[in-house]
Amino acid sequence: MTSSDLNQKIYVAGHRGMVGSAIIRNLQAQGYQNIVTRTHAELDLTNQAAVRSFFEAEKPNQVYLAAAKVGGIHANNTYPAEFIYQNLMMEANVIHQAFEAGVKKILFLGSSCIYPKLAPQPMMEDALLTGKLEETNEPYAIAKIAGIKLCESYNRQYGQSYGIDYRSVMPTNLYGPGDNYHPENSHVIPALIRRFHEAKISNAPEVVIWGTGTPRREFLYVDDMAAASVFVMDLDKAIYDQHTQPMQSHINVGFGSDVTITELAEAILKATDYKGQLIFDSTKPDGAPRKWMDSTRLNQLGWFAKVDLNLGLSMAYEDFLRVSVD
Repeated sequence: MTSSDLNQKIYVAGHRGMVGSAIIRNLQAQGYQNIVTRTHAELDLTNQAAVRSFFEAEKPNQVYLAAAKVGGIHANNTYPAEFIYQNLMMEANVIHQAFEAGVKKILFLGSSCIYPKLAPQPMMEDALLTGKLEETNEPYAIAKIAGIKLCESYNRQYGQSYGIDYRSVMPTNLYGPGDNYHPENSHVIPALIRRFHEAKISNAPEVVIWGTGTPRREFLYVDDMAAASVFVMDLDKAIYDQHTQPMQSHINVGFGSDVTITELAEAILKATDYKGQLIFDSTKPDGAPRKWMDSTRLNQLGWFAKVDLNLGLSMAYEDFLRVSVD
């Protein structure tokens, strides 16, 4: 990598989020110096005029679009209009105004929820738009699908004439530093880390977990996701094009294998050093029996996850202890 590569201006949208902050850690570790960020207070990405002014002034060489309105099932069910509107506006404004300002490279970060509720497992990229989405996060999923199609449409119309190259990656379930440990609004790993920790502190004899423990889920440490994002962004265009199609250009990013909720809970119990018992309440819903991404395309390109679940959970628990001391 030359010094001129390291000097190019890179805008990371959503730099305070779990993925955005991990992307910045990765770029800085590689020696990139010219990284541009804006907080929500400094730049509202749903405001078209503000986004236009930002891109006209900064003119970055690359954009990592990791900004999004995110939440769990409760939030998605309660605020569906906000989830579809804000995510559509952010990605439409950033992608279009980046194009207008001459930005050649964008990496758009999506979500595994883009795939149909009953997609065959593991979920391959070509499962997109083949069936009904999961109802609770359909608005968010629709917005993320639109982001993929925005990138593809700009490539198809302007790729050759303007030399643009806009790409998309779809992460599996992520965890790690910067996660949300809120008692109601967090995802399964941060929620369980918090519950096991609180049970340990209070000497509670048991922790009750909803469901049978048999559903299988895939989890990827967030710094692995950041590494994969930079890897895909930096791929030679000929190689990227060889492994994708103009109207199916997104790439799955997964760990490569999944675990049962029981196995996950036992691993978190170990990471938090909780000494009590695990109890599964089978009267509560399990959710989908399996959600597993097929990462063959990314593996064929030469990228594999490095952080195994036990190590990742230990580092996630360290992060929880850091942020929970207040």
